[in-house]
Amino acid sequence: MLANYRRLFAVPHVLSLLSWSLAARFYTPGLMIAVTFLVEGWTGSYTLAGLVAGAFTLGMALVGPLRGRMADRGGTDRLVLVCGLVFSVGLVALALLPGSLWWLSLPLSLVTGLFGTPANQIVRALWPRLTRGPERQAVYAAEATTQELLFIFSPVLIAGVVAAAGPRWALFLLAALGFLGSVGFAWSLRRAGVTGPAPAETDGGGAAEDTRSRRSLLFHPALCAVFAMCLLMVSGVIGMDLVIVAWANELDAPQYVMVMASVWAAGSLVGGVVAGALRGRPRLALRSFAAAFGLAILIPFVPPVTHLPSPLFITPLLFVSGLALAPTLAAVMGRVGDMAPSHRRAEAFGWTATAMGTGGAIAGPLSGALIDGNGIVGGVIGAAGLVMVAAVLSLFLPRPAPGSDDGPSAAEVAPVLDAPPVHGAAPGAGAAAAPHDGRR
Repeated sequence: MLANYRRLFAVPHVLSLLSWSLAARFYTPGLMIAVTFLVEGWTGSYTLAGLVAGAFTLGMALVGPLRGRMADRGGTDRLVLVCGLVFSVGLVALALLPGSLWWLSLPLSLVTGLFGTPANQIVRALWPRLTRGPERQAVYAAEATTQELLFIFSPVLIAGVVAAAGPRWALFLLAALGFLGSVGFAWSLRRAGVTGPAPAETDGGGAAEDTRSRRSLLFHPALCAVFAMCLLMVSGVIGMDLVIVAWANELDAPQYVMVMASVWAAGSLVGGVVAGALRGRPRLALRSFAAAFGLAILIPFVPPVTHLPSPLFITPLLFVSGLALAPTLAAVMGRVGDMAPSHRRAEAFGWTATAMGTGGAIAGPLSGALIDGNGIVGGVIGAAGLVMVAAVLSLFLPRPAPGSDDGPSAAEVAPVLDAPPVHGAAPGAGAAAAPHDGRR
């Protein structure tokens, strides 16, 4: 089962790019904790704290497509460094802001969010250039799986720093980690020789569109359907996170949050590892419906339908519920990489990031209203319903073109990655051309 991973990590630079891209975005899950505690301490209002935290998310969502277009033109290492530096300076400025000037934190957070790391969209756009066949699916699964680790360890670390030293020091730490991660990721991009624009492909993922077309990707119905899937799925997943928090708060037992959230994330981790080891093209619709049904099975076991002696009794079901999450996300990212024109993949993943950010912004008030009106079960039904609509959308996506993800394995393509450019092609162009040289 580990053959895909062995071949994948044998490809030069893949492990380095994956590791440093994760390091560059390590701050993301813990940022909201530090900001919430800081602003609440200034104002005594969780509403204002939520607005400031939301401003970061809004800023990141607004510039996703723009930064994607910038990355598609090349110079990704410089883009990562500039964003990392400005974002870290913004966090330091927020940490040093006097409490009496708390209202400045709102525009400061919005502007800082505009420079949030583009590491996720850049690295996801690179995988089709560096991998082929089963290894491509394995790398998307590996990224979706390891990203779950960020949502486990980043909040725990930042919460610990907040408890020990206060939210200002937590922001200083996040600023340092964000900048170091950006420097490491930029170095990894240069070392891999993939800082230039992606070479145009004549078939496969970019074949469906004229590679010279500059029409907005929002005019591509299939891509819009995938973006809508991302928005709905993220809304459902974050909605379920809020359900867990609300359930623990109702019982006045906040310690249950970490246990239940960790078990849910552990299920996603296991599912992602297994999915990445499987051969064959992932069946997106099957995984999407599995994710929806995984949430739906929780409905009969939450209040007010059922009052368990302890929420911990539901942890086995939470583990099962999480199994399909990372595999579904990996399949969605793989489909975006397949369908986007080769020279605009980073832009496509920028729209994906915008869709996910919008989904996260929608999830809060929607889930809150459902929980207030119908109890915990209302939030679970809402989360399951959102993911179910996303699964229905997956049925309308076009099937990938035969051979679009075939060709030589990543191990065969690997020697080309470090070869000098041919006829002035951008670094890494050989990797994109290799699958079309007739070898199978």
